[in-house]
Amino acid sequence: MPVPVPRQRAIPAVECGQAQAAPAAGGPLTEGTPSTDDRTDGRKEATAENNATPGDGVPHDVTAAHTNLTLLLIEDDPTAAPIVPDLLDSAGKPIRMRTARNLTEAERLLTDDVHCILLDLALPAPGRAADDELAVLRHVLELAPRHAVLALTASGDAERGTEAVRVGAQDYLFRDELDGRLLSRAIRYAVERKRSDTAERRLAEGRLRAQENARLERGLLPTPLLEGSPLRFAARYRPGRSRALLGGDFYDTVRTPDGTVHAMIGDVCGHGPDEAALGVELRIAWRALTLAGLCGDQLLNTLQQVLEHERDDDEIFATLCTVDIAPDGRRAGLCLAGHPAPLIARPDQPARLLPYDNNGPALGLLPGARWPRMQVELGAEWSLMLYTDGLIEGRIGEGRERLGQDGMVEMIRRQLAAGLSGEDLLRAAVNEVRDLNGGELTDDVAVVLLDRVP
Repeated sequence: MPVPVPRQRAIPAVECGQAQAAPAAGGPLTEGTPSTDDRTDGRKEATAENNATPGDGVPHDVTAAHTNLTLLLIEDDPTAAPIVPDLLDSAGKPIRMRTARNLTEAERLLTDDVHCILLDLALPAPGRAADDELAVLRHVLELAPRHAVLALTASGDAERGTEAVRVGAQDYLFRDELDGRLLSRAIRYAVERKRSDTAERRLAEGRLRAQENARLERGLLPTPLLEGSPLRFAARYRPGRSRALLGGDFYDTVRTPDGTVHAMIGDVCGHGPDEAALGVELRIAWRALTLAGLCGDQLLNTLQQVLEHERDDDEIFATLCTVDIAPDGRRAGLCLAGHPAPLIARPDQPARLLPYDNNGPALGLLPGARWPRMQVELGAEWSLMLYTDGLIEGRIGEGRERLGQDGMVEMIRRQLAAGLSGEDLLRAAVNEVRDLNGGELTDDVAVVLLDRVP
């Protein structure tokens, strides 16, 4: 939701440390002392400011013609204002000026509508080491990390000015060599450089976070353990969350020492980051339990306990399909926990769904539930496809009709007839489902394909 741009508050002259007096002709515009232009164009300026696009904590956009630049001068000499000559922004408007005689006053006057700070490096900084020549600058940078800072130093002290830029100031100026044109240009340059540096830093931070998230999510995706098995494995994964690699769907495949190949696919309800994390936990738990020798009802009952302990809400549940394929590859045990039945395709038969009459409830719905293990015959040559409901719940065209399991079966039959297999088959299936939906799918999609070719 957009945040309203705060209006610049008028700072009384006494608060600024200046006498109440009209500015000299062509001189800087001091807060609390409105110029004739301000009085006549006040309504127009207020409207323009209220229509300005708000930032995210960064001082206001200074490139817009309707916005006056505001300078905060921190200088302990009460008569220091004359060191600041005529100041005009790039549009020819007077640059507003506030003055503070010390850091306490500066902190009070430093609001978001201040664009630049002109700091006298000779000021003392409370609580800082006496031998630190840039103590006051370090203090101001901590106080105003989002504001542009111009360091003001004695003429000829270029070394101190250069060090000030290294520490964090945008530029430095010699006190005795100021003129209106130079200072106006330096202010505009400092503000734009600060905005550019801030944008570049945020972009770099965003890229770093994206890279870290990508590495983390890739590490959480499974690596099938099928060494020694003649079965071929392929998988396709598409999360429903924008710019994410991982969703609430999960899958895994492992081969145990007795030669049995165990495959699993599941779906945590929802597709946000919490669901993705829970899906990873369930997948890792399934792999550990499977390698420990559990299967069927015993394994699913233990997974349900894991889900109940790890979920944040009692309404969260997960569907699951597990298949354990015998070492000879001709038979398999099937358990369904509220999950769609796998699809099997053989050379001599059209693709069809495996039986799902004994489908048990989803994990996390019924305490003490049971999940019968069904024995199915696979044959000598076959392709077995496990999938989540994201593959079948996409729309067909602009209406409300869904693809459904029957539509998916017909689609796979057609693609198999066209000679597709393995990764190519899964890629074509997911792409066609997306095209039928008229765009990206909102739900996570996971598909696993196991092939046995004699």
